[in-house]
Amino acid sequence: MAETPKQNAPVRPAPEGPAGDESGLEDEVVRIYRCAAVVKGGRRFSFSALVVVGDRRGRVGVGYGKAKEVPSAVEKGRQIASRSLQVIKLKGSTLPHRVIGRFGSSRVVMVPASPGTGVIAGGSVRAVLELAGVHDVLTKSYGSRNPKNLVRATYRALCGMHDPLEVERLRGVKLAS
Repeated sequence: MAETPKQNAPVRPAPEGPAGDESGLEDEVVRIYRCAAVVKGGRRFSFSALVVVGDRRGRVGVGYGKAKEVPSAVEKGRQIASRSLQVIKLKGSTLPHRVIGRFGSSRVVMVPASPGTGVIAGGSVRAVLELAGVHDVLTKSYGSRNPKNLVRATYRALCGMHDPLEVERLRGVKLAS
């Protein structure tokens, strides 16, 4: 039997999205949620996916996509996360300073750690930190343990960090070491 041309066709890289520079991005599905609407004929299910995207070198984004099927929800979440990419200021393999992130009733405290410590964090917080490129950090979460809130609190904290040299320049003062 003759082989079809599609089987021997060269594999082309996936087209880049609207962000333009999507080289080296990895994604991780933190959680899949299932919602059921009761209708006349039974239950109608829909799905939502919480997705984190990052390049492990200081860029990270969070997305929450909803659709009637799981793969569609994951793809939407990935696209939303890619559009929300932010550059994170790191100090080597850790954070420049202690930071607290808040979202809803969740709080995440992140403390810089010495090299070799690793990422000491729960599952949803760990996903954001690892894809952001943080290798050494200590974390503690307070309040709600909802993965949506923890991921958003971690993302907000990372986006709100400031480099000490930048703070000195903006304020026009010398910070104590």
